Amino acid sequence: MGKNMVRVGVIGCGAMGKEHVERLTNVIPQTKVVAVYDYIEEAAQEVVKKYDVTSFTSGKELIDSNDVDAVVIASADETHADYVMECLKQNKYVFCEKPLALTAKKCEEMMEIEASQGHRLLQMGFNRRFDKGYVEMKNAIDNGEIGEPLMIHSAHRNISQAPGFKTDYAITRVAIHEIDISRWLLGDEYDEVQVLKVKQSKRTDGDWLNPQLIMFKTNSGQRIDVEVQTDGAYAYDIRWQVIGEDGALDLPDPAVVTKRKNQQVSYGLSDHWANRFSDSYDEEFIEWARGILNNQLVGASTWDGYASCVTSDALIKSRDSGKPEKVTMIEQPEIYQ
Repeated sequence: MGKNMVRVGVIGCGAMGKEHVERLTNVIPQTKVVAVYDYIEEAAQEVVKKYDVTSFTSGKELIDSNDVDAVVIASADETHADYVMECLKQNKYVFCEKPLALTAKKCEEMMEIEASQGHRLLQMGFNRRFDKGYVEMKNAIDNGEIGEPLMIHSAHRNISQAPGFKTDYAITRVAIHEIDISRWLLGDEYDEVQVLKVKQSKRTDGDWLNPQLIMFKTNSGQRIDVEVQTDGAYAYDIRWQVIGEDGALDLPDPAVVTKRKNQQVSYGLSDHWANRFSDSYDEEFIEWARGILNNQLVGASTWDGYASCVTSDALIKSRDSGKPEKVTMIEQPEIYQ
């Protein structure tokens, strides 16, 4: 690793992986993508030809390489844990897209290894922590501008999903962002969670449950509701309102031109997450690179990935049981405090 440059290897060359390669190559000045791997060789070769990088024959081979300083994991969900564990064992920085693992036990094992290394090595891909709107809301809450936060109303609406989408993914791939950002904004963990059954949309292009209504209660008694619409929405639209004792905070839409025509006022909404949160992805990787160069990561940690995993498990259990379920977590290791 050079003084001002991080050599990055990317595992997973699907839609998310390609987005990250482009950003790390052409937007983030402190990073250079030098290697990629994907189990679908054609996907990897497409990136190799476009960016002139090296393709490895396995994820482990890429992680083992002395030419790779840090690793970005954007592969299939079920592969995340093994790749992360290998990076941690080798004391190598790693950025992991959600989810961190499919079981809370795996997350606990990761935290044990990271703690034994003596410093944080992993950053989770919870990009909303770097979105200007959420950052402004966080600052307003921390500064007491609306008094004590009492509740949050939110929505996560999608136009469509890729083939093979499942009911659980509404939690583990979609609402996982609300799981994380609510904890971050309020500075509290969850006591119990629940999934409520609601009238189903006929615009769902599959057999999964859509929409789902998710409820959280924090340890201090705050309530959060999240409407998760995974298919058939009018746009990709994120809604957010924090209600406090002395006021309320509304998440603004990204800056767009307002059009006035034919006695109407209108403005466009996004059709895809990559457009809505493009700036926050930039900021996320800028901070990741700085954190590596300064040996001090600041983004979401392994503990945050663990908390999201435990909460997701409780939500899925609640959907099956039809009642609220407790969120039970281990004591937070000192390295994450």
